[in-house]
Amino acid sequence: MVEGVETDFRQRMSYGDYLGLDALLKAQSPLSGEHDEMLFIVIHQVQELWMKLMNHELELAVARLRADDPGPAFKAMARVARIQRQMVEAWDVLTTMTPADYLAFRGSLGAASGFQSWQYRLLEFRLGAKDAFMMRPHAHRPEVMAILQAAYEAPSLYDEALRLLARHGLPVPEAVLTRDVTQPHAEHEAVIAAWEAVYRDSSRHFVLYELAEELVDLEDAFRTWRFKHMSTVERIIGHRQGTGGSAGVGYLKAALERKFFPELWSVRTRL
Repeated sequence: MVEGVETDFRQRMSYGDYLGLDALLKAQSPLSGEHDEMLFIVIHQVQELWMKLMNHELELAVARLRADDPGPAFKAMARVARIQRQMVEAWDVLTTMTPADYLAFRGSLGAASGFQSWQYRLLEFRLGAKDAFMMRPHAHRPEVMAILQAAYEAPSLYDEALRLLARHGLPVPEAVLTRDVTQPHAEHEAVIAAWEAVYRDSSRHFVLYELAEELVDLEDAFRTWRFKHMSTVERIIGHRQGTGGSAGVGYLKAALERKFFPELWSVRTRL
């Protein structure tokens, strides 16, 4: 017995109570009886938990940029980038499953697909990848639709970043600042020029310079996660159609080409 350590939790909250571990550890229900299905479920549940935290952090980052308080936003964005690195490692664990292992239980998934993850869709909306079609798989869940619709209609993280640039005196066009935020942001020459001014005089615009680098770190980590996701799927199922009718590797490869903050990548060629 370790003296001073609490051992009687009949009337007190324990570690397991605080974390809700009974519910969490009962949430894995393999359907096939195949050994590797547990790995598949746990990896995807872990990814969903990380996405919950990323959405929590991005919500704060957007709000603090809007409030001209970028410090907490930088911390939140840095945390999201580090979470993404943890998610990349999760794909490495999944690659221990061979194609034969996966095919043994794939039929148990039915129409279920990662394409239907509403938390991932919320992440994309908050980062600026708006597409109303992507809400359709959730039309049967009004509570989820309300969350997605609100994010779809709200300015993204990058919208708020560009508005912050304008408030700091950088010449961001009015058409960019007042655009329809339900549409994806399109690269704009004047926005590249604004970021170029920040990078060329970083000591004068240090807060905006730090903002730019935090955004690049975040997208870099996201792109790495997307690539590892695509590579893992290709390794396990090749180019066959994904569950739920998704295009599988083809869809994931196309996603690699899309940028959330395009001017921050283009500006590097100018410097």
